[in-house]
Amino acid sequence: MNDRTCIVTRKQAEPDDLIRFVVGPDSAVVPDIKRNLPGRGCWVSADRLHIDKAAAKNLFARAFKAQVVVPPDLGGMIDGLLSRHALGMLGLARKAGAISLGATKVESAVRGGLALFVLHATEASDDGVRKISQARRATVHLGGPAILAYKLFSEVELSLALG
Repeated sequence: MNDRTCIVTRKQAEPDDLIRFVVGPDSAVVPDIKRNLPGRGCWVSADRLHIDKAAAKNLFARAFKAQVVVPPDLGGMIDGLLSRHALGMLGLARKAGAISLGATKVESAVRGGLALFVLHATEASDDGVRKISQARRATVHLGGPAILAYKLFSEVELSLALG
């Protein structure tokens, strides 16, 4: 139980639900996605609205007890960092053999209850998405786990990450 407090909501949460920020040597606020940068940190809920609110209301300066420089598009910067991190983790999972690729293999993993989630490319065809959705519903109907589906990355991004 290493609960941290969000500087915007003042609510305690698990570190996995928050983003850590530190002050760089140039007094700039730096997101610490991997939580390994040195220095005093503050935490904000992993929600774009809370991050933008912290920047707009100068809550970082209050949390660090110093004047700090907040990058103009901090929320966009964090979106990019989180996307790169997620795609990197997908690449590692692919190399470890933990990802099924292709409609037939994915459908088999879903129907067998082996899939934790399904990740479609944002431009995936409606027919392909429908077939996998049918397999997900059938799995739940037969008493298997509910498998969520997401459309987070483009086909190009997924191809680069998964090879």
